[in-house]
Amino acid sequence: MKRRSFLTAVAGTAFLAACGADDDKTGAAGAKITLGFSAWPGWFPWQVAQEKGLFTKNGVEVELKYFDSYTDSLNALATGNLSCNSQTLNDTLSSVSGGSKQTIVLLNDNSTGNDQIIAGPGIRTVAELKGKKVAAEQGTVDHYLLLLALEKAGLTEKDVTFTPLLTDAAAAAFVAGQVDAVGVFAPFTTTALGRAGSTAISTSKDFPGAIPDALSFQSQFVKDHPDEVQKVVQTWFDTTAWIKANPAEAVSIMAKKGGVSDEDYKSYDAGTTIFTKEQNIEAFTPGGDAKHLDFQADKIAEFLVSTKLVDAKPPLDGLFEPKFVKAVR
Repeated sequence: MKRRSFLTAVAGTAFLAACGADDDKTGAAGAKITLGFSAWPGWFPWQVAQEKGLFTKNGVEVELKYFDSYTDSLNALATGNLSCNSQTLNDTLSSVSGGSKQTIVLLNDNSTGNDQIIAGPGIRTVAELKGKKVAAEQGTVDHYLLLLALEKAGLTEKDVTFTPLLTDAAAAAFVAGQVDAVGVFAPFTTTALGRAGSTAISTSKDFPGAIPDALSFQSQFVKDHPDEVQKVVQTWFDTTAWIKANPAEAVSIMAKKGGVSDEDYKSYDAGTTIFTKEQNIEAFTPGGDAKHLDFQADKIAEFLVSTKLVDAKPPLDGLFEPKFVKAVR
């Protein structure tokens, strides 16, 4: 499974055929919405919404599409094969820089510890990674977290031997002792920490607001079908309320989708901060610190350009649309 790539590749012909345009009739009034999501605790509530009939309760037809490959979900939205997708702000900016027209209508969460740089025995600081072999999925947000952590420690990627592996393979390689450290996200953090003597030497908690997760729609869909978009956003908040009222059942649903035990899933709670309506409104409001999406987007865009992950700073005009969150009952 992949989550959170900030380098979106062009989808291949086979993938486009598998996710063909007839799967998502977004041109007609009241059309079915196809909503993509993948392995991340902040997105598993969509599974709860589906299983508890909350989309139907709000009068919107939604087909959830779960992607084992997060990168494929990014490509599906960028190529018009999803109505909307659950993805990081980083990835949205990367897609926008490549010409994709997208609009963020909801902030699901911030990563507050569930993205981690985990090191093996004898390595207790990021500075001690110098000269070591470090694995992460190329272009994912955990690659981004690694670069942030190295920069904070006065190092660059050139100071380590970077080994690009898919996230599940990276965690397995670390456990097998094939690499000295690994960048992974929950639930793969659980796998990596199974290596004796391992420890998290840097997490997303060290970089507040750096990894926001959002729901991004095709911009044209938002213009053509605002009522459907509103119903999806409303369903999100109805779902988080249902989860709060029914924690045990909700955890079981989400843990099953994530392929982990209920107990392991509970351990992810502090590392993913699900945003309330009030926190959403604050995030969408322009501001000068990490609580605000425009501030964070500007910093991320600068970082992506400086590290040559994108060629030019993506335009931010019209990227954030707060009216749907503000209208939630």
